[in-house]
Amino acid sequence: MSVATTRRAQVFILIATILASSMVFIDGTVVNIALPVIQTDLHANAIDMQWVVNAYSLFLAALMLVGGSLGDHYGRRLMFVIGTLVFAASSAWCGFAPDVHHLIAARGVQGVGSALMTPESLAIISACFEGAARGRAIGLWSSFSALTTALGPALGGFIVQYASWRWVFFINIPFAIGVLASVAAGVPESRDTEREHHLDWVGSALATFGLGGITYGLITAGETGLRDPWVAGSIIGGIAILIAFVVYEGRAKNPMMPLWLFKSPTFSGSNLLTFLLYAALSGAIFFVPFDLIQARHYPPSAAGVSILPFVILMVTLSPWAGGLVAKYGSKLPLVVGPTIAAIGFALFAITSSVANYWESIFLSFLVTGLGMAVTVAPLTTTVLESADEGHVGLASAINNAISRAAGLFAVAALSLVVIDVFGSR
Repeated sequence: MSVATTRRAQVFILIATILASSMVFIDGTVVNIALPVIQTDLHANAIDMQWVVNAYSLFLAALMLVGGSLGDHYGRRLMFVIGTLVFAASSAWCGFAPDVHHLIAARGVQGVGSALMTPESLAIISACFEGAARGRAIGLWSSFSALTTALGPALGGFIVQYASWRWVFFINIPFAIGVLASVAAGVPESRDTEREHHLDWVGSALATFGLGGITYGLITAGETGLRDPWVAGSIIGGIAILIAFVVYEGRAKNPMMPLWLFKSPTFSGSNLLTFLLYAALSGAIFFVPFDLIQARHYPPSAAGVSILPFVILMVTLSPWAGGLVAKYGSKLPLVVGPTIAAIGFALFAITSSVANYWESIFLSFLVTGLGMAVTVAPLTTTVLESADEGHVGLASAINNAISRAAGLFAVAALSLVVIDVFGSR
C-alpha cells in the first residue's frame, strides 16, 4: 500500500534506509577481517570465531521472514526503528565485550536487530515512492549499498590495524544515530492494510532451533568428532526439527515460507543454486582473512585491501550482468557464471602454497568475482520472475534467507576440515 509523502520526506527516507543498509553491509564485511585479531586478543579458538560469525547468521536467517511480516502487521517504520536500536545496542555490547562469550551473545542479538531492520528498508522505499521515482530510489539505494560493501574490507583492515577491533563495532553507532534522526525528521509509518497478517511464531521457532542444532553439532564436531553423543544428537535433532518445520509450513494457514512456491522448478532450482553458491562464497570469505593474516602474515590493512578485486568486480559488473537475462535468457549466465566461480574457488586451493599475492589471492578473487558477478543479478531476476506479482517480495525474502542459511552451514561444516588440518588454535 502506497503512502503519500512530500519531497522532503522522501529525502529523509532515502537517507535513513541507505544509512541503515550501509551499517549492515559494512558490519558484514569488516567483521571477517577483524576475526584473526579478535581471536588473539580474546584468547579464543577457531570454534569461538565460527560462533562469532554464525551467532549473527543464525538469527538473521531464521527471523528475516518473520521480521518482514512484523513490519507489514505493526508498521514498517516501527520495526525499522526497533531493529536499528537493537542493532546499535548490541554493537556497543560487541565493542565492550570482555570475553568471547559476551561477543558471541552480542552478535546473536545483532542478528535479531538486523532481521527486524533489513527487510523494512526496501519495504519503506516501495511504500513511499511510486512509478519511476520508486525505480530511481531503489537504484540509488542499491548503488550506495554496493559502495559501502566495496569500502568495507579496506575500512575494516585500517580500523583493526590503526585503532582497535572494537571500533569495527563502535562504528555502527554513528550510523544508527543518523538513521534514527532521519526517521524522526520525515519517515512516515506504513503497513499493509489490504491483507490480514498472521505471524508465524511456531515456524520461526522451529527454523531457529533446527538451524541452531545442526550448526552447533557441526561446529562442535570439529573439536570432539562426529561420534560424540552431543554432536550426533544435535545434528540429528536439528534435522528432525527442520523436517517438522517443513511439515508445519505445509499445513499452516499462514506460513512464513509457503511451500507451494517451491512447486515451480525454476524457483526451486534457483534457490538450490543460491544455497550452493553462497555456501562456497561464505566459506572463502570466512577463511581467507585467517590465511592472509595468520599464515601469510599480512597486516590487517593489507588483508582488507586484498579482497577489493572481488568486491570491485561485483559492484562494477553486476549492473551489466542484470541485462543478460533479457538478452540471452537465464540459462546461459546461470551456467557460465557458476562455472567460472567454481574455477575461482578451486584456485584458492590450488594456489594456497604460492606466496606471491598476484599469482594466488588476487587471481583467485579475480576469477571468483567475475563468476559471481555474472551470476548474482541474473539469479535474483530469475527468482523474482518465477513468482507471481503478488508474491515477488516473499520470493525475494526466501531467497535472501536461503543465502544466509547457506553461509551458516558452510562456516560450520568447513570447521571439520580446517580444525582437522590446522587444529583448534
